[in-house]
Amino acid sequence: MNAADLAIKSLGPCRIDSPLKPLIESRRTTVHYVAEDDRVLFHDTARLVAESGCAAAALPGFEPAGPRRSIFFDPAKMRVGIVTCGGLCPGINDVIRGLVMELAFHYGVQRIHGFRNGYQGFISRYGHDVLDLTPALVSDIDEDGGTILGTSRGGQDPEEIVDCLERMNVNALFVIGGDGTLRGAMQIAGVIAARGQRIAVVGIPKTIDNDIPFIDQSFGFQSAFGEAAKSIRAAHVEAKAAPHGVGLVKLMGRHSGFIACYAALAEPDANYVLIPEVPFALDGPHGLLDHLVARVRRSGHAVIVAAEGAGQHLIAAAAAGADASGNARLHDVGLFLRQRITDHFAAAGVELNLKYIDPSYAIRSVPANPYDSVYCLRLAQNAVHAALAGRTEMVVGRWHGRFVHIPMALAVSQRNQVAPDGDLWLSVLEATGQPRSFGSAHASGLGTGGTLTRPAADRAPGEAK
Repeated sequence: MNAADLAIKSLGPCRIDSPLKPLIESRRTTVHYVAEDDRVLFHDTARLVAESGCAAAALPGFEPAGPRRSIFFDPAKMRVGIVTCGGLCPGINDVIRGLVMELAFHYGVQRIHGFRNGYQGFISRYGHDVLDLTPALVSDIDEDGGTILGTSRGGQDPEEIVDCLERMNVNALFVIGGDGTLRGAMQIAGVIAARGQRIAVVGIPKTIDNDIPFIDQSFGFQSAFGEAAKSIRAAHVEAKAAPHGVGLVKLMGRHSGFIACYAALAEPDANYVLIPEVPFALDGPHGLLDHLVARVRRSGHAVIVAAEGAGQHLIAAAAAGADASGNARLHDVGLFLRQRITDHFAAAGVELNLKYIDPSYAIRSVPANPYDSVYCLRLAQNAVHAALAGRTEMVVGRWHGRFVHIPMALAVSQRNQVAPDGDLWLSVLEATGQPRSFGSAHASGLGTGGTLTRPAADRAPGEAK
């Protein structure tokens, strides 16, 4: 990573005094303050800094987010667009509300347009109307999940989208969406640049799976895993209520198992967590199925949490195709595991009472919790500050606890995933007591003892730690 990778594009010099200038200049310098001409360093440990080989002045760092004393656009003459794309996620309405309130009340922007149903909203043949967003209209939308603008998947012609922006004299476009949406936003910004237009394109990254890199955490993620934890608790109650009970919970997480990991840590009743980043075997003496049978015989119950992308390599079936966004359709690992577990217990002659819970759509449609509501508001505020200052082709995020500007190209350059050798997965192994791998001689667990200590409340009478 070098400084050029973190550089933010600008539409031009800022020559207009910001309405927030008096507020900015009244602030005192504290440990939390980052000046607009400072940088938030990419590396956060002494070893990483030393290994970079850079002098202090050359260390790579992000441009800090926040209001500027001078801005590029004249707020009184601005027209702004907002669009939401992709799957639902807690907090989208909070972001929309935050954008409108910041634009209207602090910068005086009065012409704010909401484009309906994702990128389709810019294309005339779909016939979607444009919603005029006012503070009165959005004042209570944060109480509901979903998005008042609607959403859709799939790309649209960026030339047609820019045609629409030009017809409506839009000066700044706020895009709320995941990696596919941000790739589309980059194409839009490319067309704008090729036409010599000055339209800011600023993203607020949205992913319920927390899989966008170079941000501490995506908005809505805390709400999602908090809701998911309730399903783990329910599965545990069901499993303990019947002889040889097994609770199986499938959670969201196509390529990244963050929701499964955090939910299992928030409600530490899971005995097994399966994620896409850690392959596992079902069969054989070190496979999951034999381990599960032994666990149920010993303890009387078990709870399994599986991310939707886990175990795809085990499912021998026809190709599932792709969705409108180009994402490969996943096979249903929950139904697959339910059948394989049922068959294995029957073959072993062991009674089984299995309860399967799939709360996926219920999770992503809930309103944001208080933490995410605050996070969404602050992301929205910083997105507005960036756009008014003429920043473009970038997203706002938080890095090492500080809000920063991140180039869109960097935000879509890779996928954030659970590191199998990282501290999060180690915490999951400690909390569940599951082996560090299934299908090898190392499937005996962490340490020399072969198992990890489980909470006393989760052990059957007389069961060894």
